Amino acid sequence: MHPLVMLLFSLHSYFGSYTQSMEPGNVTWPSEFLLLGLSEDPELQPLLYGLFLSMYLTTVLGNLLILLAIVSDPHLHTPMYFFLSNLSSVDVGFTSTTVPKMLVNIQTHSQLITYAGCITQMYFWMLFSGLDIFLLTVMAYDRYVAICYPLHYTVIMHRWLCLLLVLACWIMGVLISLLHTLMALRLSFCSHLEIPHFFCELDQVVHRACSDTFLNDMAIYVTAVLLAICPLAGILFSYSKIISSIRAVPSARGKNKAFSTCTSHLSVVSLFYCTLLGVYLSSAVTQDWRSTAVPSLMYTVVTPMLNPFIYSLRNEDIKRALRGLLGRATSRGPAGPPR
Repeated sequence: MHPLVMLLFSLHSYFGSYTQSMEPGNVTWPSEFLLLGLSEDPELQPLLYGLFLSMYLTTVLGNLLILLAIVSDPHLHTPMYFFLSNLSSVDVGFTSTTVPKMLVNIQTHSQLITYAGCITQMYFWMLFSGLDIFLLTVMAYDRYVAICYPLHYTVIMHRWLCLLLVLACWIMGVLISLLHTLMALRLSFCSHLEIPHFFCELDQVVHRACSDTFLNDMAIYVTAVLLAICPLAGILFSYSKIISSIRAVPSARGKNKAFSTCTSHLSVVSLFYCTLLGVYLSSAVTQDWRSTAVPSLMYTVVTPMLNPFIYSLRNEDIKRALRGLLGRATSRGPAGPPR
């Protein structure tokens, strides 16, 4: 059994009296779930396997290149690129939570995932999706300070504040994921263990339970509001102040230069939030859960894959660092034959 699940089971047992007061009776944990995936058509499986394998490798390679470029270039050792390096790391983890298991299931022609594996996948999916949201909010604050208070930027965004902001993101992500996972462990599962998705999404797992899920539903709604409204409000507030400051710049060149530092982040925020809100608004309209699996690909797979391209194509500093990185790799190529 996965060490994380063993820890969660231990915590669940520790708080056993509390969970029993919420849900009387014994808790029945299944041995496995069925992930129905995107399609059951056998002719589409090779196409899906090749498509998602290439997307996964592109995501991992692209984000690792961004990380290497930032680490190797001293000019990029600034708060903005420190947050970007953390976002790239989170995107690799976010994609690695769901896609490898989907590839294994397609390759082995199996839809099974163990209960422990499902709980683990659900925990890390919530963790990395929450970290994505928090880091995008912190990056918006960083751009707000850089543009609205340029003379005090290095004083305000000092190293310890950056570390504390990232640490706060991790703490909030871990606590939220741990809360929902522990609450899911108190649920009993009888039958209908088919999940019409390609990964163990929290809402899907909760609604497969045959016990009362009122507390779980309330926690999901409250968390969704907090994760959707509060960070988005912070991002919108930051950009409203940024736009006001840019409008006060007298020259058009100065306005373009100031706004160019925000375009990559704004593109990523728009892509992430539009796809995320689109999925959950569509799930509220339709009861066909299978129809939301395909749109979910946008923010779980496509967005992490596109982020490196957005930042590298729109950012001259990143492009310069990548050219330097590739140049050094080329110069250190295999030596020729001895004379």
